Amino acid sequence: MTKTMPTLKVFLSITCFIALNPITSFATNWDRAYIQSFAKNYLKEQIPVPIGGKISIKVANIDPRVIIKPCQAPLKANIPENTSRRNVNVKITCVDSTPWQIYIPAKIERAFAVVIATSIIEKGVVLTKQNIALDYIASSKLRGERLTDINAVLGSKAEKRIGKGRPITRKSACLVCKGDAITIIAKNDKFMIKTQGTALSSGNLNQQIKVKNTRSGRVIKPKISAVNQVTINL
Repeated sequence: MTKTMPTLKVFLSITCFIALNPITSFATNWDRAYIQSFAKNYLKEQIPVPIGGKISIKVANIDPRVIIKPCQAPLKANIPENTSRRNVNVKITCVDSTPWQIYIPAKIERAFAVVIATSIIEKGVVLTKQNIALDYIASSKLRGERLTDINAVLGSKAEKRIGKGRPITRKSACLVCKGDAITIIAKNDKFMIKTQGTALSSGNLNQQIKVKNTRSGRVIKPKISAVNQVTINL
């Protein structure tokens, strides 16, 4: 009995020491769903939302054949390439004593609020609140200058057939269209004169176009100020 007591005391002392001062920490087993969510949240923190727009992020599923080893350290993430690109790879890294890394492809879609056609608009049809609206369109599908103000195009006419859901551009609609009979306003602080003319080119609000004065026959370049109206500031 007396011989076993010292041995028991040593064993208990070692057990208490290990319990209070562990030599190694237990590794964490990360599943694929967590790592994919970790990558997506990292992208949300790093990618700024564009002014007047929004972003959507889609992270690819990790190949089921990839073996994900346990990790004793917190996972780290970074984006090796340019974050302004549409397609990026998120690098997930474990930096413990047996490090590993994995790349997860992700697609970043930036969308902007633009004026679109809510129904098919045939050439020559006037744009109204019944056939146009604001909607978010992916930047990859936008061509030319974005129109973001419905009021700026109300009353315009389609210069060509516009499909349902398609963005309205300055080239697809005109506030004054070539061949239109228009009102020419010449004014300054003291007086204003109105006369008639014919548009020789098409344009939208505040754009300069060529106009032929019906009375004098002169060709001038006033700015469009309203539907079928141009203005010259004297």
